[in-house]
Amino acid sequence: MPIDFWTYVFLCGSAFLAGIMNAVAGGGTLLTFPALTGVLSAAMANGTSTVALLPGSCAGALGYRKELWECRRFVLRMCAPSLAGGFLGAWLVGENQDAFATLVPWLILTAALLFVAQAPLSKWVKSRAARDGAQPEHHEPGRITQALVIGFQFLVATYGGYFGAGIGILMLSALGFMGVGDIHRMNAVKTCLAALINAASVVVFVRDGLVDWNFVLVMAAAATAGGYMGARVARRLPASYVRYAVIAIGFGLSAFYFVKKYV
Repeated sequence: MPIDFWTYVFLCGSAFLAGIMNAVAGGGTLLTFPALTGVLSAAMANGTSTVALLPGSCAGALGYRKELWECRRFVLRMCAPSLAGGFLGAWLVGENQDAFATLVPWLILTAALLFVAQAPLSKWVKSRAARDGAQPEHHEPGRITQALVIGFQFLVATYGGYFGAGIGILMLSALGFMGVGDIHRMNAVKTCLAALINAASVVVFVRDGLVDWNFVLVMAAAATAGGYMGARVARRLPASYVRYAVIAIGFGLSAFYFVKKYV
């Protein structure tokens, strides 16, 4: 179908708001993915959305470079499962696009439920980080705990490569067990690993032709601008307001896709 000017405006608007959401509370995929499904197949929309939002993820990781250097050993340990899971998740999308389209309502519902769990998980993570942060050096967990967290990270990365919304919440919950340090270090690790997951999935999506480049560049620019503004807004606006908006959007979109698919 022909793409008119207002379609580009709508998609750029969704990417701009997604950039703000990702900077303040996360959940930008819940805006860009449904917007793109209006003009693309579900698998193409997923790949295009991931590529469009990647620059913002990389910029966020660079912004945490000081904190990342402080826990570089842990980050390096988690790179392999993050990249491997991201590749696997994206590969699964390309292997069975019909199955992905069928799972869309469930994936959006899962993401919305993760955002509901964000507040209690964040409180728990912060309380644990406060205890660990009181120590001069972060403690090194046992080998069994490390192996479990690495395995969990691989599963999170696989989900992230397949769809992605909500992976930050899952990673923060695991990082609370690892003694990484205070909440700033955990956010740094989460942001860096999310960027790695998205980068790995982008390679597969591009290889499999699941990216529409007509939309990527303009949406990426809009998402980056939104991320910059979101960082400024975050200093003034309570993140909970944006999180509630993401949750409402998530449940609303999930209901819409369930009705569209099964009614």
